[in-house]
Amino acid sequence: MSQAKSSFSLRRQLSRGRQVAGMTTTMVGGIRAAKRIGAFKQPPRETLPRYIQTFCRKMAGSFGVKVVEVEPVEQFHGLWVSNHVSWMDIPVVGTVSPAFFLSKAEIGDWPVFGKLAHAAGTLFIERGSGDASSVSAQIADFLAKGFSIIFFPEATTTSGKKVKRIHGTLLQAAIDADVPIRPIIIAYVNKDGTLSDALPYYGKLTMKESMKKVLDSKNVTAYVLPLAPIDPEGRNKSELTNLLQARMNEGLAELHSRVLSIPVED
Repeated sequence: MSQAKSSFSLRRQLSRGRQVAGMTTTMVGGIRAAKRIGAFKQPPRETLPRYIQTFCRKMAGSFGVKVVEVEPVEQFHGLWVSNHVSWMDIPVVGTVSPAFFLSKAEIGDWPVFGKLAHAAGTLFIERGSGDASSVSAQIADFLAKGFSIIFFPEATTTSGKKVKRIHGTLLQAAIDADVPIRPIIIAYVNKDGTLSDALPYYGKLTMKESMKKVLDSKNVTAYVLPLAPIDPEGRNKSELTNLLQARMNEGLAELHSRVLSIPVED
């Protein structure tokens, strides 16, 4: 290996090490804050969102990702939805929204992450085979109690260039709880104004490979654009799904036009 390549490799390893150290520090800080406010015993949902937002912003920052609201994201109650590009979406949407996360029940048993998820007031869903209606009912009950939820209706990650077909089953929860749907759109952008190809986690990319790509990326900004809320009153699930699909498609195109230096190529 040449001296130049060896030096580059060393710098990259040092950069990765600093970011991992930052992530660890953020997690330790989150654990301490959770203990201080008693979140491990009983998550104080009324006051938790601001702690979650601080934790998520620091977590994104530990990976070198800056979160920017293109327009202010209003902190109102509702069923929040976002396009899905990367595992980085979790800290990004957690930074800007007052909503709690949705998770499969088994994740709550994971060491460290499971405990933090419990402390963050995550809604753990008990899933059965084809039990989407039960999941929707659990979300509706949570919403009716005054707590917001966020989920990714595409149900899979993408390249960030388009919004895939959304699955509207869980939108029934907004109808049942009579709360607005609050969509947001995310775009990961490099310093030169091009769409990042390091942040998207999709296709055949493994988690390990994705993690390395993110750690090696530089100066990426996660731009977030809030879209107009959708009132479910007088609309059925199918109508809400079609309206949300159109609004998210239009929203992503608008966000790209506002933050990218060159148009996105399919």
